Amino acid sequence: MLQEVILKFEELLVENLDYFKNTDKHVLEFKPENKWSKKEILGHLIDSAVHNLVRFTEIHYAPKPYQYRTYNQEDLVSICQYQSADSNELIQLWLSLNKQILRIFKSVDSEALHYEIELNDKSIINLRFLMSDYVAHLEHHIKQIQNNRYST
Repeated sequence: MLQEVILKFEELLVENLDYFKNTDKHVLEFKPENKWSKKEILGHLIDSAVHNLVRFTEIHYAPKPYQYRTYNQEDLVSICQYQSADSNELIQLWLSLNKQILRIFKSVDSEALHYEIELNDKSIINLRFLMSDYVAHLEHHIKQIQNNRYST
């Protein structure tokens, strides 16, 4: 099961990298009313990678259950000014963060997969679920980015 998640993760990195490198700047920057542009969705994926990288590392040494901290997605996309950022810089940052997360995924031992994580609503998940959910979240947004109806 974890191997399937890792393979899917690798596939998504390649797909998204190819898409961004071969997509016109105007398509990436087109901003529908009250929605993020494709570039801002990439920025959201960068924010997600930053926060999850911390989670995927801290859980190994933090007291259990690990306390899951949320972040304000809308505010971060705005504060980080992804819409006006250089696309190539964003692509490289996104790729570098996710390559590091992938390295962590590949090194997680079977015991760590069961580490408990307490969500804000006090429900408990484990590291395996968080890893799978991260890849599912990535896939959801990559499909959103690659959706041709979401352009000029």
